[in-house]
Amino acid sequence: MFERLREDIQSVFHRDPAARNAFEVLTCYPGMHAIWIHRLAGMLWRNDLKWLARLVSNFGRWLTGIEIHPGAKVGRRFFIDHGMGIVIGETAEIGDDVTIYQGVTLGGTSWNKGKRHPTLGDGVVVGAGAKVLGPFTVGAGAKVGSNAVVTKEVPPGATVVGIPGRIIVKSDEEQDAKRKAMAEKIGFDAYGVSEDMPDPVARAIGQLLDHLQAVDGRLEGMCGALKDLGSNYCAKDLPELREEDFACVKGKDESKTG
Repeated sequence: MFERLREDIQSVFHRDPAARNAFEVLTCYPGMHAIWIHRLAGMLWRNDLKWLARLVSNFGRWLTGIEIHPGAKVGRRFFIDHGMGIVIGETAEIGDDVTIYQGVTLGGTSWNKGKRHPTLGDGVVVGAGAKVLGPFTVGAGAKVGSNAVVTKEVPPGATVVGIPGRIIVKSDEEQDAKRKAMAEKIGFDAYGVSEDMPDPVARAIGQLLDHLQAVDGRLEGMCGALKDLGSNYCAKDLPELREEDFACVKGKDESKTG
């Protein structure tokens, strides 16, 4: 039990820069309180003490403003930030390392018995005010934008925005790895290359990195051909890109994200 509690507290520190110490998390984070109360309610529900489970769940709703049905399944390191107005239905399933912000609904679209609520894969992030409605899966690592209304399955790594929700970004792990390698090679930490949002600046930087990757490959091929012909032209080192030259760019990005 204490190991799980320590894990919960660490998950807050990893995802909320406002958290200062463990005592503050224990006493001042309603999202954590809601999760702990849900664990008790869930245990009662699984032991067929349905009314008592609903009573405990209702107490948690009154205390925190977060409504989690005792039948919902919640994974490890689940983080609810702010939390007020969240509703999680009976047949919802939440994976590990999921983050949900205030005003989110994991609801159903039918009064039929059985699976009615969504399943969130590991690492999913659901933005403030979003509604995820129906018995489908939001794939691991996906992101749901603030105030989006999602009623269809979301593939892993995708980003969904709008009403109705539409997919605007699909994660390409191979391409992301190439971009990261190129960013490291030129000594620049391109914040815009992250998979967070459809920022036009981020897309432009990503395309520049793709272009640099292609040019770099061509240059290596040309150098290899010249070397085979006996030329030592490519033996010269390329000019070094100093990290301090990009300090002003990083500073601007940090001020935006801070």
